Amino acid sequence: MSTSRHLPLSRRSVVAALAALPAAGFLGTRARAQAPKTISLDYAYYNPVSLLLKKKGWLEEEFAKDGTQIRWVLSAGSNKALEFLRGDAIDFGSTAGSAALVARANGAEIKSVYVYSKPEWTALVTRADTKIEKVADLKGKTVAVTRGTDPHIFLLRVLKDAGLGEKDLKVVLLQHPDGERALAASQVDAWAGLDPFMAKAEVEYGAKLFHRNVDYNTYGVLNVREALLKDSPDTVRRVLTVYEKARRYSVANRAELTKILAEDAKIAEPVAKIQLEQRTDISDPTVRQALRDTLIGAGQTLRDIGVLKAETDVNALVAGLLNPDFASKLAQL
Repeated sequence: MSTSRHLPLSRRSVVAALAALPAAGFLGTRARAQAPKTISLDYAYYNPVSLLLKKKGWLEEEFAKDGTQIRWVLSAGSNKALEFLRGDAIDFGSTAGSAALVARANGAEIKSVYVYSKPEWTALVTRADTKIEKVADLKGKTVAVTRGTDPHIFLLRVLKDAGLGEKDLKVVLLQHPDGERALAASQVDAWAGLDPFMAKAEVEYGAKLFHRNVDYNTYGVLNVREALLKDSPDTVRRVLTVYEKARRYSVANRAELTKILAEDAKIAEPVAKIQLEQRTDISDPTVRQALRDTLIGAGQTLRDIGVLKAETDVNALVAGLLNPDFASKLAQL
């Protein structure tokens, strides 16, 4: 069982830090560029900070003076967030780092600018009544997965390690909550899981996480459309500053964050507690070398198995996806 690594902040130091984080302070004395009429963001159960931010209304407060409307869109998984980003339905979207990397390779004009979590949010899951105990046992079995997401990439990597591929399985493409329901109903033998649905399955019917590897879980990253980054970097700075306020508040108020996750995802608080306290690290928003290394490893595996083109320069692809500047400045406050 992995444990979260939380920022060693006292309540007093967090409150002081939050007081020092108004958007205007982060932007300095430089005049703001005109904000867009609407800013669209996703919220997702796999990004608990987004749920708190939506609930608090801090972005609405920040942009009220500009007459800017804040629009929230639910993302059911990384693939949906990326679909919304590609279609200009949202400006900021929450995804796994690996999913963003694949999208970038396929022409999505996005940049990953902020880390909302370092999770162990995916593993391979089965019911307690199956005889599945290891990856090799999946051969010929029916496995649910959401294509293009971190659980899908996790599945591909562990299959490769076991000398298997998707062709050795009966793959059923389902969104994350539907995959969990299919597992519970014995419609599939296993599922490439995602929290909070994975924790829900553990609590409600004793589902087994039969294969785990925290190092194969890529980070949770907040992506922005490159067009917005180019046309209004000021807007990106202001949004991320408020996002950082929400993250720091979340670190200091875990019980409140757990309650919000439970209410919004309609899950029991013990389930939300497993996700947040045992498998979600929200202590560091910056784009660090560890993230680069994780993405390079994932990208190389994806290239080896043909998800990325053989000629893909993975290092260059990762460098083109990541923009560390905004989060680095936030961390200095």
